[in-house]
Amino acid sequence: MKKILVTRKLMKSSEDYALKIFDVKLNKEDKLMTTEELIHKSSDCDGILSSITEKLDHNVISKLSNKIKIISNFAVGFGNIDINAAKKRNIIVTNTPDVLTEATAEITILILLGAARRAKEGIMWASKKNWKWSADFLVGKQLTSSRLGILGMGRIGRAVADRARVFGMKIHYYNRSRLDKNLEKDATYHKSLESLMSVSDFFSINCPATKETKHIINNKTIKYFPNDAVIVNSARGDMIEDDAMVEALKSGKIYSLGLDVYNGEPDIYPEYLTLPNVFVLPHLGSATTKTRIAMGNLAINNIEEFFNTGKCKNKVN
Repeated sequence: MKKILVTRKLMKSSEDYALKIFDVKLNKEDKLMTTEELIHKSSDCDGILSSITEKLDHNVISKLSNKIKIISNFAVGFGNIDINAAKKRNIIVTNTPDVLTEATAEITILILLGAARRAKEGIMWASKKNWKWSADFLVGKQLTSSRLGILGMGRIGRAVADRARVFGMKIHYYNRSRLDKNLEKDATYHKSLESLMSVSDFFSINCPATKETKHIINNKTIKYFPNDAVIVNSARGDMIEDDAMVEALKSGKIYSLGLDVYNGEPDIYPEYLTLPNVFVLPHLGSATTKTRIAMGNLAINNIEEFFNTGKCKNKVN
């Protein structure tokens, strides 16, 4: 029986499922392991089921036991893993695509609405219990008939577009390549990011994290947005240059910001918490019972498939 290290606590049904298939080292206290602990605890294992909270960079991977043959990441993203370093050591890396698409699209709509309709300010006023209605009290921006620019029209981007259409939004997008007509539906394709930004009353970041997308929202690109644009990010935190965004929020160039992800999680750029036009969630994109169980089970299945066949359809390197 193959032995695997599960670096963080999974949903109970997923842990029970893993125990039926493998000799499993579980993290029952759900304590974030240090680099040294991860290397030591995996030394007699055949595989690692990792989470996005672990940074498996070149330094860590170079020190892993020669027994390790697979790192199965509990996420659709894999920016926490140096996949090239893993490949050089003949360790395959897998992810959990598809199963979190719907839940993440739902959270994107939540932060879109929260930012547009001034939810943070509304919660603050409700807690004070002394608000008074007036015609202009906490008026916000309406989604209906507005233009939504989507950066990254993969599975999640398309699911966001489907939900936004229900609100009567007009979909625009920028992608590495144009979608087929059946996937594009009524969306308008833009050949450049600048072109997309220039028509985006609302802007949703749904692309993978790469070297090219780091700080893709910065002092230079913010200038392309219409005045009073709403920006939301449910992809990866390093897409936004925080200094530039705060400046734009304070000046009114950007109307509001919705974040489910941000640089340095769980720490956050301090001014985001003080600005009334920033609506923040603590990385809840896939946080539904159904989705987290599906992610855990898929991460386990990836390991099982690899050891049974030598291959895995969700291999990313």
